Amino acid sequence: MKTIEVVAAIIKHKNKIFITRRSYGEFENMWEFPGGKMELGETQEEALTREIKEELELDIDISKYLTTVDYDYPNFHLTMHCFICTICGGELHLNAHNDAKWTTLEELDKLNWIPADILVIEKLREL
Repeated sequence: MKTIEVVAAIIKHKNKIFITRRSYGEFENMWEFPGGKMELGETQEEALTREIKEELELDIDISKYLTTVDYDYPNFHLTMHCFICTICGGELHLNAHNDAKWTTLEELDKLNWIPADILVIEKLREL
């Protein structure tokens, strides 16, 4: 089975978490933590900084590693490295999403999530 390695940003501000909704593909209109595929030769942090800049036109500070999630989808295996981040610059533009919002940890359960991201929410609850 093919493995896809990605990075994801859990962007926090006070007690709120920034989330995005996919605008394309198999998981269209499902919520996720923003990020994307790593490119050859990139560190996880470099990939995350690049992906957030490409997808959202935001600059982030990566404060700490949270977790790595492994999830088997029907057609591929996903390895997702997740980091706690803050926004430090830029202006929000949704280049790969059709919605974004700040929400609380308690409100996350009310949304339709991409399956692997549910494991990240579980990890956030442990903090």
